[in-house]
Amino acid sequence: MSQLLHHAMTVLADGDPGVIPNYKPEVPGTLQTPTGKILGWTAGIGLALAVLGGLAGWACIAIGHNSERAGLAARGKQAIMWSLVSGMGIGVTSGLVLAFYNMTQGK
Repeated sequence: MSQLLHHAMTVLADGDPGVIPNYKPEVPGTLQTPTGKILGWTAGIGLALAVLGGLAGWACIAIGHNSERAGLAARGKQAIMWSLVSGMGIGVTSGLVLAFYNMTQGK
């Protein structure tokens, strides 16, 4: 399996046109210190809460299925899905900040 992943990354990243762009988003220098701190705290706390929500969701599923409480299991499944969505949202935050900054600068 690892050889398959290695080959896929080699083809995607090192191909002639290069499917994956060589782009690293960075916040401009004037925003880097305060925004970096805010994004760091938000990402750290948010991801910790997303993991906690996912674990609580799995616990609700386990309790709901073992005690024949379908409603509790259904809420647990929703908690897991929302934890995944929130984790992905936190992951794209820096890109959104950079995009909004560039829009206000007219780039």
